[in-house]
Order: sequence, then structure tokens, then C-alpha cells
Amino acid sequence: MFNVGIADGYLWVKADLRFQEQSQGISMNSYTVLIIGILTVSYLLQITADIVNVRHMDTRLPDEFKGYYDEETYRQSQEYNRESTRLSITKQTVAFIATIVFIVAGGFNMADHIARSAKHGNIVTGLVFTGILLLVSGLIELPFSIYSTFVTEAKYGFNRTTPKTFIMDIFKICLLVAVIGSPVLAAVLWFFEKTGQWAWIICWISITVFQVLVMFVAPVIIMPIFNKFEPLEDGPLKKAIKDYADSQGFRMKGIFKMDGSRRSAKTNAFFTGFGRFRRIVLFDTLIDQHSVDELVSILAHEMGHYRMGHITKHLVLSFLSTGLMFFLMSLFVNNRELFNAFKMDHTSIYAGLLLFGFVYIPVDRLIAIITNMISRAHEYAADAYAVNTFKKPETMISALKKLAVKNLSDLSPHPFKVVLDYTHPPVIYRINAIRKLIDSHS
Repeated sequence: MFNVGIADGYLWVKADLRFQEQSQGISMNSYTVLIIGILTVSYLLQITADIVNVRHMDTRLPDEFKGYYDEETYRQSQEYNRESTRLSITKQTVAFIATIVFIVAGGFNMADHIARSAKHGNIVTGLVFTGILLLVSGLIELPFSIYSTFVTEAKYGFNRTTPKTFIMDIFKICLLVAVIGSPVLAAVLWFFEKTGQWAWIICWISITVFQVLVMFVAPVIIMPIFNKFEPLEDGPLKKAIKDYADSQGFRMKGIFKMDGSRRSAKTNAFFTGFGRFRRIVLFDTLIDQHSVDELVSILAHEMGHYRMGHITKHLVLSFLSTGLMFFLMSLFVNNRELFNAFKMDHTSIYAGLLLFGFVYIPVDRLIAIITNMISRAHEYAADAYAVNTFKKPETMISALKKLAVKNLSDLSPHPFKVVLDYTHPPVIYRINAIRKLIDSHS
């Protein structure tokens, strides 16, 4: 789904529509011009950030990483980031051109006619219409996903995904969309059809409740569809984690090891679930490459997010932004001029919901920039929590360095790229913040 800004100039639009009706030629109303213009700005904004970020790479190895990176591995990390960026720019360019062509050629109208040809009710027609657009989008995305997984990631030693696993993942995702996404979309369409001006509030509340439920069931139902989760075996690591968690009064359902190595050599750890359903999850690749104290430091950071209410704050922000989205959506869902911009013969709630996505992009981008900024601040705070409670700052620094090296992270991203896309501060910034914290305690 692509995003754009909100058009004004209603009287000008009406005049343009009359011209369209008289000429019956290929013409564009003000919404079309605005949508294409903002799609262009959005595209240029992102690739500019990517290009300046690549050019900003420093070939000199930072002093902090001497002894962790050798010169050859550091060179490989920069090549990996360059290649990944080139692929991303290519994908964005293809998607941008395909979207413009699809709009101008009346692709949305063609999809609508196909969906309507079955002559079912509005909800079924809406599901078919959405499915067609998801299929088109997926087919555009697929070659890039294949190349990224089996060429770029494999070249730098990350890929462990087999073709069978890749295909099965696609099948599982499609199944989840059908089983979970379709009923949710059907409910939204029904609410907008039946509840009038209150539809956006009802949808907002319903989606919020659904999101919370998913967060509870995902660890035990959805995530195991893709990965195997096994309780961490007894030993020094499990004992160290439990001792630290007990010292912080942190209750959890269990500590699990996930077979991340099934798909990638990259490392990670995370918490999932709420209350007594909280689980600590460690990638098997992470366990293999870090010491016990480093792993406890990483988990202390994650516990810090819970202790300082970061998870709840992000949920509240998400719920508020969802409410804003549904409110704005209610203003556009039956806008005839918006449908004309996409050459749609018929107005419908299901198409209006999807076309609104183009209108919402600037708002979505602004919200993302704000939430990313908040997220980066929370990462600094969680680092400080880990240092202050586990009291092994050098171990935390060592863990961050190893994570960066093993994942070939960009050590010197451009500030513009950070503002636009980063949910975590660059690793050098995090290390410097920890060192300042150490100095303040000495």
C-alpha cells in the first residue's frame, strides 16, 4: 500500500471531471496529480536517504571495533550494506513505476471488474478485490525476495533458507492472511456498511482488541508455525538468566531457544507475550556466539523495556495512530473524486478503504518518524537499565559489538537515514552513551 497527501480544491475537481466526461479521453483530476506527485516525493525521499547513507560510509574502522572487526570483515560489511541498498533502490524503483502505470492504466478498475464478475455480495467482492491487489503486489515483490535470500544473503554467509522452506513460508503467510486477515477485513467492511458515521470508532475499538489478542496468542499459536521453540536446557545460562530475572522481580512463562539458524546466521533475542505469558526467546545463533554474561546483558536490556513501560507506551501510540487512520479513512471512503483519480467505474467501501492508503502515506510517514525517534530514546534508556541493574557495562558493550559484527551492521549511517528509518540508534552512539554513563558513576 502506497501513501499520499490530502487534496483540496473541490470546485476545481468538479470542473475537471466535467471535462473528462465531455472528452472521454485520458485525463487526470486533481487527486490523480496529487497522488502521483506525492508518490514521487515519497519515492525520492527514500532513495535519497539510501544514496546519501551509502556515500556516508567511512572506510576507516572505528577505534571501538578494533579487535572485533578485522579490515577484511569490515570491508565485507560495507559491501554487504552497499549491495543490500542497491537491491532496495531497484525494488523501490520497480514498485514506484509499476504503481504509477497501474494507476494511469486503470488497473484498480480492472481488478474491481474481475472481483464484481462473480456477482457476490459487497464483502466477498471486497475480499476478492483485495486478494487480486495483494497477488499483484506479491508477484512484484517475489523476485527481489528470492534474490535477496539466495544471492545477497548467501554471498555474505547469512542465508540458511532452503528453497523448500522459502516456498513453505510463502504458503504459510498466504494461509495466515486468509485465515486471520480475511475475517478482519470482512468485519471492517461490514461495520462501514452497517454502522454509518460510527463505523470508524467501532472499527478502531475492534481492531485494537484484536491486536491485543494477537499479542497474547502469537507466541503459542502463530510464531511456532514458522519456527521451533524449545525450552532452554538446564545449565549456567538458564541459571544466570533466572537469577537475574528473580533479582528484578520479573516473572515469565519460560526461557526458550528458537531455531533462527534454520533461515539465517543473523542473531537476535526478544521478549514476547504479556503478564505470566511473557517469554524470553533466544536465537540459537545468539547463544552460540555470546558468553553467558553477554546474553544476560542483552536480556537485561529487553527487561528494561518492560520495567520502564516502553511496551505499553508503544501500544498506546499504535492505538492512537490506528484511531487517526480510521477517522481519516471515514472522510474518504465514499469520495467520488478519489475513485475518479483511479479511473474506477464504481464506488465501493472496499475499494475506498484501499485507495485511502494512498492518501494516508504522508501522515503514516510522519507518525513513523516520531515513533522511531521515541523508540531510539527507549533503546538508550533500556541500555542504561541493563548497565545499572546487571552492573557489567563492559559486557554490555562487548555484546553490542558482537551483535554488530555478526550481523554486518552499518557502523556509520547518515543522520538523515537514521531519522527516516532507524528504530534503534547506531551502535556507536549506544556505546558512547554507555561510556558516558560509566564516567558519571566513577
